Amino acid sequence: MRASKKAKLTSRGWKVGDAMEFLDLSAEEAALIELRLKLSEGLKARRKRKRLTQHDLAAAVQSSQSRVAKMESGDPTVSIDLLMRSLIALGASRKDLARIIAPS
Repeated sequence: MRASKKAKLTSRGWKVGDAMEFLDLSAEEAALIELRLKLSEGLKARRKRKRLTQHDLAAAVQSSQSRVAKMESGDPTVSIDLLMRSLIALGASRKDLARIIAPS
């Protein structure tokens, strides 16, 4: 947000913050959400690079296409274990996994 817009909002009584503050998340909860989102984005990018459909990936990890869609969207019902197993099924190495979760 531009500094001028932020100043204008705060002068009118609005409070400007981030999602972590708004949702009252602990640092650990925020880190876990960020990790899940990075793994989800990494999974989708790797699947597309390999020119696979969600159905193809689902078959490889013995799951359903709808579950793969949930994995790629960062759905909280998807375990981090399933995200990791799916990335490994797509050929991700430990270095690849580290690059995916490394801070940008």
